[in-house]
Amino acid sequence: MDPEAALLARCRRGEADAWDELFDLHYAAAGRFIFQLGPDFTREDAEEICQEVFLSVIKSLGSFHGESRFQTWLFRIAANQARDYREKRNAAKRGGGQTTVSLQAEDPETGLALDPPVDAPGPAEWAMNAEQMAGVRAALDHVGEPCREIIELRYFGDLSYEELSTTLKLNPKTVSSRLSKCLDRLEEIARGIFARENPEVFPSN
Repeated sequence: MDPEAALLARCRRGEADAWDELFDLHYAAAGRFIFQLGPDFTREDAEEICQEVFLSVIKSLGSFHGESRFQTWLFRIAANQARDYREKRNAAKRGGGQTTVSLQAEDPETGLALDPPVDAPGPAEWAMNAEQMAGVRAALDHVGEPCREIIELRYFGDLSYEELSTTLKLNPKTVSSRLSKCLDRLEEIARGIFARENPEVFPSN
């Protein structure tokens, strides 16, 4: 049994130190992935999303059967949680508050506290490209599924074509074709967004 499978087996047996080890291995990567998905996310936003991601992992690990790498599965959960968080936050802005759960609090079901590594990137590290990333994010929101998922996993999650093929249950040729078409569509939408916001970037003929 490979080390990752052995670690996951220990987690399934309920060994607290195994969960701690799993979080230490993957928390920072999940945080970076979430930051890339949402250039408007603050550190607090990313930490809250990470908490939800790992609580989901705790509850759903039994459904992970090793068809892909654990991190691939984790990133797919993170993409969904980040999307849900953004939608809830936008709804809250339109009318209502939202309670923030401290990461230092222990989960009542597991007794585990999620304490993120301090080397996770902060918002300042993304500020340089925040405007461009916001435009790309807006384009991704408009491109829709399944394009949004395959682009997020390929370019933000850094999944290989083989990993995409396994995760999305598509053959590699279909992955390549779909990704190419989705990128063309994304570029078309992004050009429209940037042209509206910065007309001088795409001057008319």
